[in-house]
Amino acid sequence: MSTTSDVLDLLQERGFIHQCTDVAGLRQSMARAPVTAYLGFDATADSLHVGHLQGLMLMRWLQRAGHTPMLLIGGATTRIGDPSFRDTSRPVLDEASIAANIDGIRSAFTRYLGLEVPVVDNAEWLDGLGYLDFLGKVGRHFSVNRMLTFDAIRSRLEHSLSFLEFGYTLLQAYDFTELARRHGCTLQIGGADQWANIINGIDLGRRQSSLDLYGLTMPLLATADGKKMGKSADGAVWLNAHRLAPYGFWQFWRNVDDRDVGRFLALFTELPMDEVRRLGALQGAELNEAKIVLANQATLLAHGPDALESAQRAAAGAFGGGERADMPTCVLDAARLAAGVTLAELAVESGLAASRGAARRLAAGGGLRLDGVTAPDADAVLAGENGEWVLSAGRKQHARIVVVS
Repeated sequence: MSTTSDVLDLLQERGFIHQCTDVAGLRQSMARAPVTAYLGFDATADSLHVGHLQGLMLMRWLQRAGHTPMLLIGGATTRIGDPSFRDTSRPVLDEASIAANIDGIRSAFTRYLGLEVPVVDNAEWLDGLGYLDFLGKVGRHFSVNRMLTFDAIRSRLEHSLSFLEFGYTLLQAYDFTELARRHGCTLQIGGADQWANIINGIDLGRRQSSLDLYGLTMPLLATADGKKMGKSADGAVWLNAHRLAPYGFWQFWRNVDDRDVGRFLALFTELPMDEVRRLGALQGAELNEAKIVLANQATLLAHGPDALESAQRAAAGAFGGGERADMPTCVLDAARLAAGVTLAELAVESGLAASRGAARRLAAGGGLRLDGVTAPDADAVLAGENGEWVLSAGRKQHARIVVVS
């Protein structure tokens, strides 16, 4: 792929583009020379999740076209929290938690885009910025009246919006201008809910230094059943293996709604669009082929070939009677088995349910199974002498229960 604006057509075809501040200007800028584009994350967790994957894949396509992706981590802004479309403030994290989260986010980002990708922390310029300096450099360029028209701000006024959070959009605007000044970054990528923040950065760059900056937003994704992308019944679908095993990640994609398969193949794999359209058009039982391709391709990108092979073996053990060795395992002491342990306890310990109450609800709905047989009572005591069982939560998650002496 060339370094020209051809990539914008590709991104549009695959479903990545929601809005762009100046399509013609960005196309011309890309045609003149490679651009540097940044994607920003606050360090609120030690892993990114599937809800962030759309941005990572977009950046991969830009990188393949010869452009430079950049990661901005909000080491400073994490302490404040983006109020965009939130009902409540985010909890404040301590410095040690922020540092650990930064390492985890960097790990996920560089797996998709390579170790050579520049990673920048906005604490570099925000930590040393005095309040009066900030008012002079940034605050004087913005109208409070205009800021109150932004949906992201207005939605919080119905609850409670602190002055700290109100200033977040100005900090993000300043980030963009600093990245432009320090690193020649001229394109900001974000979700559709970041539109106002991106616009503010472009305005600030023009007013301060007559910079030509651009913004591109992605549609906010939800699954066909209306759930926010990246969430499951048991929480976020994490990209880092310490948060979610590759097998669980594979299962998420294998069990997506039939209506989402074609769209997800376009967004979350690098298959040619002709193949995406072929797989997305399959019907009935044949659509399972497309889901397996989606699961394989997504897991390969996230975790690499060895983890994919392990996940495939685990899936064979769960669904095809094959080897179970790679399935997530809960080790149970023989003495504890003899004393009595419930399926609800095991569901929690193996990660299949968030709590015993959740396990009971799962069982009541027919979703808890032991060796493929529905277990309607989660408080039933595990019994038997075979020393190994497969406990399942619906069709999506399975774990080995192994007894050791």
